[in-house]
Amino acid sequence: MKKKIKKNLIIDAANEKIIFKIIDNNKTYTNDYENSRKNFDRFAILLFKFLDKNMISFDIVDKVLINLGPGKFSSIRTSITTLKAINLVYSFKIYGFSSKDVEKHDYSRVLELLKKGKLIKKLIKPLYMS
Repeated sequence: MKKKIKKNLIIDAANEKIIFKIIDNNKTYTNDYENSRKNFDRFAILLFKFLDKNMISFDIVDKVLINLGPGKFSSIRTSITTLKAINLVYSFKIYGFSSKDVEKHDYSRVLELLKKGKLIKKLIKPLYMS
């Protein structure tokens, strides 16, 4: 039986777009949505549609990396809350990163920080913009 390779999911809802991204070996799966009230009200639906479209299940997600801001209050809270609820069922690791760690939706620095063990494991103090 072939062992499924665990994947990392990146979620960035702190800015003008809600971005879901999976980087798997040489493949990248990305979807983005306008960061609007309508879309963060449907956040979980959009996330599951993204995973289904790319034939990925939370069963094979090992780590989820969430942007903790600074950024939009409602979007950051929604992404954290949704992932914590899903985590009750699937038990993946959740890490937070800063908007300052990302330039132009290039998450390679975030992945480097993850490998070095420098990302926040506790999502207690997100940074909101007023």
